[in-house]
Amino acid sequence: MILHRYFARRFIMIFGAVFAIFFAMLFLVDIVDQVRRFSGEEAGFSALIQLTLLNIPQALYLILPLMVIIAAIALFLSLARSSELVVTRAAGRSALVALIAPVAVALLIGVVGVAIMNPIVAATSREYEARLGDMQGKNSILAISDDGLWLRQGDGALQTVIHAGRSNLDGTELSDVTFISFTRDGIPQQRIHAATAILTERAWNLSEAKVWPLEGSTNPEADSILHPSLTIASTLTADQIRDSFGTPSSIAIWELPRFIQRLQDAGFTARRHEMYLQSELALPAFLIAMVLIAAGFTMRHQRSGRTGIMVMFAILLSFAIYFLRNLSEILGESGQLPIVLAAWAPPLIAIGLALGLILHLEDG
Repeated sequence: MILHRYFARRFIMIFGAVFAIFFAMLFLVDIVDQVRRFSGEEAGFSALIQLTLLNIPQALYLILPLMVIIAAIALFLSLARSSELVVTRAAGRSALVALIAPVAVALLIGVVGVAIMNPIVAATSREYEARLGDMQGKNSILAISDDGLWLRQGDGALQTVIHAGRSNLDGTELSDVTFISFTRDGIPQQRIHAATAILTERAWNLSEAKVWPLEGSTNPEADSILHPSLTIASTLTADQIRDSFGTPSSIAIWELPRFIQRLQDAGFTARRHEMYLQSELALPAFLIAMVLIAAGFTMRHQRSGRTGIMVMFAILLSFAIYFLRNLSEILGESGQLPIVLAAWAPPLIAIGLALGLILHLEDG
């Protein structure tokens, strides 16, 4: 138990140092990028620092597997350099037993990352996008709620809020839809309810529409007009609606199942978000795979030589598994692989390969 605590403490200290180094590097790179982006605008330096601090958590979370394998390689190299691994084996502890503590720490990092860091990243990402949108004059045009979906469109004269009970996969065909138009001063102008609304080039084509005039009418219901079909000008495009969903990483993992249900109830496909959810749940297993890969190539006494080559092989294999994971996620999002298989197969395959390598080296 004392040995496990010692290895765990060493790994945590090394990981903390690697985390701090990457934080400093990302901060410097991002602040330079923000200064360059807003060099021609009136943006204070404190606001740019706030943007940078909001953007860094997402970048750190994205490279978490890289930080884990670098920390694991540094741990095993330091243990090999000081001959502590040789002493451990001489005391009757096998390599697999010595790996219990580093693997447990990797599991802990993965669980903390998914349970705590993921919601933090989601919150900071949303705040970053909101502040960036305010500074650049861009905002989302779509929102999903329990009672359907909401869109908004507008030009210089009118702003229109659109609510629909259901939609097709890309938000261009709405059913049970309501349009409420406002003037620039926020005064309601008219309300339209239609059975369906189909987005075409610069227009919504409505069927079974009823129009209530709200401005200048004392009795909107008496003045309402029924239209078998009606066309309303639109400033929206299908690409704008799709882009307004944002990335799944902007939604905390605790809220993701409910958001997926909202998407499905509104008629949208939630496969991308389901894939992201399963990938996040598989993150601890992926970090364990990174530790085992590092151990398989670096748990050797340095007198055997070829340390640099072994480190390079460990990093190259970890990148190969990382790209395999990304490819598997793409196949899962496109429906070519089952979502659970696409999310869990790469880390489990990596764990199996690393364990096989460690057992082979342990047997001599």
